[in-house]
Amino acid sequence: MRELLEAVAAGELSPARAEAELRGYVTDEAGRFDAARTARRGIPEAIFAPGKTPEQVARLALAAVETTDRALVTRVTDAQAGAVEAAVSDEFPDASFDRRGVTLLAAAPGYEPPDLDATVGIVTAGTVDGPVAEEAQVVCEDAGAAVDRIDDVGVAALDRLLDQVDRLREADVLIVAAGREGALPTVVAGLVDTPVVGLPVSSGYGHGGDGEAALLGMLQSCTVLSVVNVDAGFVAGAQAALIARAVDGAGE
Repeated sequence: MRELLEAVAAGELSPARAEAELRGYVTDEAGRFDAARTARRGIPEAIFAPGKTPEQVARLALAAVETTDRALVTRVTDAQAGAVEAAVSDEFPDASFDRRGVTLLAAAPGYEPPDLDATVGIVTAGTVDGPVAEEAQVVCEDAGAAVDRIDDVGVAALDRLLDQVDRLREADVLIVAAGREGALPTVVAGLVDTPVVGLPVSSGYGHGGDGEAALLGMLQSCTVLSVVNVDAGFVAGAQAALIARAVDGAGE
């Protein structure tokens, strides 16, 4: 503890990072950020933006960058993303920002993610599944896995999927996103010998719409796969990242 206090006094360590080292989390007016989650669980804490003001999201993102060198923000709006970029840039002028759809990754200068010897295949049934798949992709890439995206291969035209079977089989784990009746993950799981994470998307309408039919279809799959909640791109990405870490560790 004395070394931490001396480092803070010398300006070599921020109070936020010292608190994170001592407690495992850092406290801010906007809430508490779990800075130790990556070390404890192998996956980062994400900042869930809905329901928070731009200032609250920005404060939590800054706390994340100060303590873990990067912040992952999900379901972010333009106003929230702008607030994050402004707050982080004030403290870290050379910070980098990767905005993909409703997901934002902010990183301190020089931050480099881990490098896993594992590939996550992310498959979408249609273009509408893209934003949820992108959320999963950012999580996987931040964990250090290579990502192979295979888009628009829904079951309405099976030839599109069958043309990609070799790529599907090369992945160490697959995330398969689909709306409507959610059939694509079931079909993919019957073609590969790798773990498949089904990701239902709220792209359907009418009876069973908003992802309900997709979720139920995946839960009732006659082929073996895991299923996350509707639109849960972060959870799917985190699950795949944990499998990718296990694959990487098995090769050591």
